[in-house]
Amino acid sequence: MRRGTATRTGAPAPDDTPSGPAPTTAPIEEPAPVRQQLRTEFAFELPRGYVDEAGTVHRDGVMRLATARDELIPLRDLRVQENPAYLSVVLLGRVITRLGSVPHMHDGVVENMFASDLAFLQDFYRQINAEGHTRAGVTCPHCEQPFEVELGGSRLGES
Repeated sequence: MRRGTATRTGAPAPDDTPSGPAPTTAPIEEPAPVRQQLRTEFAFELPRGYVDEAGTVHRDGVMRLATARDELIPLRDLRVQENPAYLSVVLLGRVITRLGSVPHMHDGVVENMFASDLAFLQDFYRQINAEGHTRAGVTCPHCEQPFEVELGGSRLGES
């Protein structure tokens, strides 16, 4: 009767060591973390454009991210206290850093823009300061259907 050899799965037996030099393993180097720069300024183009006293149309501009201070300081402005809708004008005057060749950007420039350009800038402000959107996905507790809700306020400076 002939005896067969049983095969094992798993780790090799001590006498089953491979011949030759042992393989060397190089330490695995993890790539250095990639630093992402925070983007704080965003270019825009007005739909109509701001027309200055000389009749020059200014369309291209840059808006920076708003700080908490940008949203708080206008609340002390008397024009905003008398008319809360004026908040967006003062706020945009603070965060728009460049508009065409306008030498000094301020809320008076925003005040004299066309309504369609003001609406565009309000939407643009919301978009860049809320990282693209202010919606959240939720589920109805009764029917369990998913839907989105708007988290932001209806006017600039509200949340």
